[in-house]
Amino acid sequence: MIKITFPDGAVREYENGITALEVAKSISEGLAKKVLAANVNGQVWDATRPLTTDATLKLLTWTDEDGKSTFWHSSAHLLAEAVEALYPGVKFWVGPPVDGGGFYYDMDLGGRQITEDDLRKLEVKMAELAKQNEVYRRKEISKADAIRYFTDKGDEYKLDLLENLQDGQITFYTQGNFTDLCRGPHIPNTGFIKAVRLTNIAGAYWKGDEKNKQLTRVYGVTFPSQKELDEYLQMLEEAKKRDHRKLGKELGIFTFDEQVGPGLPLWMPNGAVIIEELEKLAKDTEGRAGYKRVVTPNIAKESLYLTSGHLPYYQDSMYPPMELEGEKYYLRAMNCPHHHKIFAAEQRSYKDLPYRLAEYGTVYRYEQSGELFGLMRVRCLHMNDAHIYCSREQFYDEFRGVNEMYLKYFKIFGIDKYVMRFSTHDPAKLGQKFIDEPELWKETEDLVRDVLIRTKTPYVEVPGEGAFYGPKIDVQIWSAIGREFTLATNQVDFAQGRRFNLQFTNRDNHPESPLIIHRAPLGTHERFIGFLLEHYAGKFPVWLAPLQVKVLPITDKSLEYAQSLSILLKNADIRVEVDDRSEKIGKKIRDTELARVPYMLVVGEKEMSENKVAVRRQGKGDLGVKGIEEFIAEVRKEIIERAPNP
Repeated sequence: MIKITFPDGAVREYENGITALEVAKSISEGLAKKVLAANVNGQVWDATRPLTTDATLKLLTWTDEDGKSTFWHSSAHLLAEAVEALYPGVKFWVGPPVDGGGFYYDMDLGGRQITEDDLRKLEVKMAELAKQNEVYRRKEISKADAIRYFTDKGDEYKLDLLENLQDGQITFYTQGNFTDLCRGPHIPNTGFIKAVRLTNIAGAYWKGDEKNKQLTRVYGVTFPSQKELDEYLQMLEEAKKRDHRKLGKELGIFTFDEQVGPGLPLWMPNGAVIIEELEKLAKDTEGRAGYKRVVTPNIAKESLYLTSGHLPYYQDSMYPPMELEGEKYYLRAMNCPHHHKIFAAEQRSYKDLPYRLAEYGTVYRYEQSGELFGLMRVRCLHMNDAHIYCSREQFYDEFRGVNEMYLKYFKIFGIDKYVMRFSTHDPAKLGQKFIDEPELWKETEDLVRDVLIRTKTPYVEVPGEGAFYGPKIDVQIWSAIGREFTLATNQVDFAQGRRFNLQFTNRDNHPESPLIIHRAPLGTHERFIGFLLEHYAGKFPVWLAPLQVKVLPITDKSLEYAQSLSILLKNADIRVEVDDRSEKIGKKIRDTELARVPYMLVVGEKEMSENKVAVRRQGKGDLGVKGIEEFIAEVRKEIIERAPNP
């Protein structure tokens, strides 16, 4: 018998060799019909794989991210089976699930082309195969047998993958007539896949290297029901309208230029306004929370990043060094080493702690060209960064304070759904990916977990994805249309203090190294503004809108009055322009609506004679006639309170 421990702490005994799916059936048939995979001792397994030792077990369904990921990876294999049926002799590279939902498979079609019409044929074939309830069968195989199998098929792509795999750790998966080299896991059978849509065809260089052959990449998405697929496709249509790259261009927020370089955004006047408002919000919030603002250089000597440990762990993401006067200098990829030097510049005692340093620092990261994506993945970032130096006794209050700052921002921006993704270390990779300090890892992870539990903060724990110097939290948020974004990060650092010999004198008059909290609640300008463009569909709340009011004179007779109103609004610190074009008022209104300006003031001879304005609100239409002072007071209140859109 073996003991199985469930997430609620309950322990049950089962026969050796039982599967997670059979465990689910022992609980209820209804549950078993929903189980896609299982988390066994922290690893995702096939639900049909035998359990032979005592284990912790979580049954994974469609509501779990790992369940969805397994579902979509299995769907990639179903696509491959359909492709192989319609295109004999095809060779496959890799077919993973993708962030944001769905999957793709890279394939060599031997010079043949897949068209949009072919995608529809493949969808029909996938649906046909899915209905056959083909079981995904896992088979452990020796490296020699695996090489022999793909040699016989003449498949150089799988043979290349096999080169880096160790004998004894190689598995094949088969469903129906398709067999693939794969570590899994997979869903129990193809019958779970009820709805299919192949969404796109693209080219992809083998291994991402433009010197290699270009393969065909087919993207798709699948769901357990047609209703869920229909809802997803509807969301995609709305997402296209909200694409931050499209809106950024239409609204004059940012641009890219080839001579400047890929991944290096140029912020246009409207974008600069949004940046200034976000910085003002951060400065107001951090000022009240006791942060001290600093300014540090965008470049530093190699020795700084060797001391911090970033070069050994992070060098691939940094720009190459510049050599000056026999020294190597790097563009900084992070602000923390500079802040540590400011902490170290003066003697500190426990009375100085917590010591909070804040900066909207510019950092440079050499992202791969193929990974660049609008504002979401760039090479120049302006980060809402800060570092808190505190004692262990102060950690709970400081970490809680950071989380409360997140919640305040969520309320301001109308973010209703969020989760803290708590990333810990992998004991097997100490000294490689993570600093080799097992006791300090446990201590700091326990500290973070304690704050999250005591403050009832929603979180999920993800092993093996911490920062190299300590555990971290990635803040996952969802936009108004349900798209998930990683907003920011909140990291705990137990190593940098000792690396930089940072000390404070404690109450016993002994030197002590501080704990360091790295936090960035608003992330970077780039990613956050990209998120806001999609979240608001370009319709920013008044306080954040680049242009808050547009005055629309009906005829040239009211132009002078419109310009006088503009002066009054500017004097009240309201961003305003006058549409002085010789166009009909209907066109002026339509153009202003398209520009997503929150307020329009329509003025003609009647308004001029009464010293009033006819007010229109973006998305709400005509609000009636108001006195100018009344209107100014209302708008100023919205701005000061940073009110959300109505």
